[in-house]
Amino acid sequence: MSARILITDDVAANRIVQQARLAAAFYDPILAADGATCLAIAREERPDLVLLDLGLPDISGLEVLQRLRRDPLCRDIPVIALTATASATERLAAFAAGADDVMDRPANERLLLARLRNLLRLKAESDFPAPDGLAIAGLAESSATFEPRGTVALVAPQSAQGAALRDALAGQLRDHLLLLSRREALADIATGQGRDRPPDVFILQDDGQAPSGTLRLLSELKSHQATRHAAVCVVGPAGEGDEAAMAFDLGADDAVGPSVTAEELALRTRGLLRRKRHFDRRRARMEDGLRLAMRDPLTGLYNRRFAAPHLAAIADRARADGSQFAVMVMDLDRFKRVNDLYGHAAGDQVLVEVARRLTANLRETDVLARIGGEEFLAILPGSCMKSTRQVAERLCQVMEDQPIRLASGEDLHVTVSIGVAVAGAAGEASFAIEGLVEQADLALLESKGAGRNQVTYRMSA
Repeated sequence: MSARILITDDVAANRIVQQARLAAAFYDPILAADGATCLAIAREERPDLVLLDLGLPDISGLEVLQRLRRDPLCRDIPVIALTATASATERLAAFAAGADDVMDRPANERLLLARLRNLLRLKAESDFPAPDGLAIAGLAESSATFEPRGTVALVAPQSAQGAALRDALAGQLRDHLLLLSRREALADIATGQGRDRPPDVFILQDDGQAPSGTLRLLSELKSHQATRHAAVCVVGPAGEGDEAAMAFDLGADDAVGPSVTAEELALRTRGLLRRKRHFDRRRARMEDGLRLAMRDPLTGLYNRRFAAPHLAAIADRARADGSQFAVMVMDLDRFKRVNDLYGHAAGDQVLVEVARRLTANLRETDVLARIGGEEFLAILPGSCMKSTRQVAERLCQVMEDQPIRLASGEDLHVTVSIGVAVAGAAGEASFAIEGLVEQADLALLESKGAGRNQVTYRMSA
């Protein structure tokens, strides 16, 4: 589906020209001739981006911006403000009102389309739903208004140029300003070495001598794992005209020419910091959701939902290369008595310590999951009966040898019963996953019936 662009301009010729350009670029233009119509369409149609002329006849473009940013339905819509006056005061006011960019009219067509693509990509990332259980339940608090100090890296071809930029921004930003050479930006930051965390924003200063070098540095920063989520702003000759269009297509978050004032650059940088923090929070929520979907929250082990497809994948690989693998089902002996005598908090302590010991005595390639209250599943790829026997008996021994110290100071002796099934030794039929786990379960029952604290082995049928 084509992105919908709301064009707001009181001059019909301007609207028609922009409509034709955007339609040729496969966008879906929507037209508004005044501020009131713009606000109404924005609420009703929820366009993907707004091109807003600041000189509207009924409501000033600045007021339209402010109303859009106050409206919960419209505040996340990117807005490019267009102005014919190009006064520094008007530009600063537009940024302060919430514009994502301010461009002089007539705008460079290639640059405008590149900026559109850039902002639409950012909006698509922002619109991607991130799991937030508290927000869904209506229990989340509003976002904190306080933001910690960020780190802004100033990267200049010459140290004197970088120092001058740092001095100009020092009175405008409360964030930490870090002066780097281009070599340091690549060697120390992009490779993730020598620093706890990369800067939040990189400002790449271009002196016009080698714009291609600035763009290469931009590309490097956006391609490295350590810095690809950092915001990057290009300042100088490479930040205007066709070079700026290329910068946006290479991933720049902002680009501005050499005539930018320190006040405007500071406003742009603060906007980049806000956006970066917003995306960081969304990624953190997404990672938390993914972790909760795969992990048991108490022990940190994988859960049953993750273990089942992982077991299927290991079985497929074993079938393909003719190797063996083993499944162990483990159950803590008389665990109900622990909860009854010491309480559920002590029971949780025991489960956490058992998970730690099991993990410490398995290989990194093995999969360990908590599949029930006190029941665990281990999958050992490439393991035959002999090696599996050694592992299982070691697990029993490490549980029995050392008691678990509770928070109360009491020592609790815990043992584990294990059922083992090995697949791959009896031909193709031996890879049936359901039958393999069932064999391990039956072996576990035999361990329980034979007195607990022992291992029972079965080959898959």
